[in-house]
Amino acid sequence: MHQGRCVNLLEQPLDRIRQWLASFDTIISDCDGVIWLGDNVIEGAVDTMRQLKRLGKQIYLCTNNSTRTRQQLYEKAHNMGFDIDADHIISSSYATAAYLKARNFQKKVYVIGTAGITDELEAVGIKHTGVGPDIMSGRLTAYIKSGFRPDTDIGAVVVGFDVHFSFCKMIKASVYLSDPKCLFLATNIDERFPITGMVIPDAGSIVRTVQTCTAREPVVIGKPNRSICEWLIKSGRIEPARTLMIGDCCGSDILLGRNCGFQTLLVGTGVNQLSDVNVWKKSCDPEDKKLVPDVYLPRLADLLALI
Repeated sequence: MHQGRCVNLLEQPLDRIRQWLASFDTIISDCDGVIWLGDNVIEGAVDTMRQLKRLGKQIYLCTNNSTRTRQQLYEKAHNMGFDIDADHIISSSYATAAYLKARNFQKKVYVIGTAGITDELEAVGIKHTGVGPDIMSGRLTAYIKSGFRPDTDIGAVVVGFDVHFSFCKMIKASVYLSDPKCLFLATNIDERFPITGMVIPDAGSIVRTVQTCTAREPVVIGKPNRSICEWLIKSGRIEPARTLMIGDCCGSDILLGRNCGFQTLLVGTGVNQLSDVNVWKKSCDPEDKKLVPDVYLPRLADLLALI
C-alpha cells in the first residue's frame, strides 16, 4: 500500500491484502477508540488481535492515557481478554516517569493529573506533590497572600488529564514555571478522546491552558512524539518499516507512525473519520498531509474477514 494514500482495505483484492499483511511483523495499537471505549470492549477487537498474534505478529498497546499505570493497563487488557504481555504496554505516565529517571531528576514534581502519574513516579523513586481537588475557598487576594506557599523543592511540572483542574492549579503551575530551570512536561496533548456516545476534552486542553498562563512550551512525552517508542527502535525490538501503527486519532496515532517511520492504519471507531481524512488529502498544507494514514478500516474487526 502507498504511504499516505488512505486506501480502504475493504475495497482491495485479496492478494493485495495478503501482501500488506506480510509487510509488517509488529503491531503497535492505540487503545481507546481502537480496541475499547472506556470500560467497554469494541466488538470483535479481541478476536482480531488473537488472530493477528496467531499469524506471528508481536503486539504492543500504546496509549496517551495517563490516568492509569502500565500495570493497571495490563490488568485491564488482560481482563478484557487481550493476550498482551505486561512489558508490551506503553503508556504516557510510565514514559514520563522514565524520562525524569533517565535524567537523574532529584527534586520534586508538581503534578496536574491523576494517580496514574504519581504512582509511576513513586515506582522510580521520584517525589511529587500528590493529586486531587485544589479549590479556592475565599477571595483570590487572600489565597495569594496566605493560602499558597510555593514549595522551593519543585523542579518539574507534569501536566496530564485532570478532572480536578482548577484556577489554583494554574496559579501554582505559573509560579513554578516562572523559574526557567523548572521542567515543563506534558504526558500528551490529545485535544479530546472518545467514550461511549460522545467525545470529551482530553489532556491537551489543560496543557494548552498552562502553556498560555506560563508562556512556556512543554516537552511532550506521549504520541505523536517519537520518544514514547524510541526505546523500542533503539533496542532493536522493532523494525520501523515493518511495524504497523493502528489508531483512531490522526493527530496522535497516525502522526506518531509517520514520525517513527511506521506503516499506519486508521480505524473509524474513535476520533477521526474518512471525512476528516478527505479534507486533509485535498489540503495544500504539508502538515495536513502528514495526518493521512496509509490504509483505513471502519473498525478493527473488519480485518478478521480479510485475514
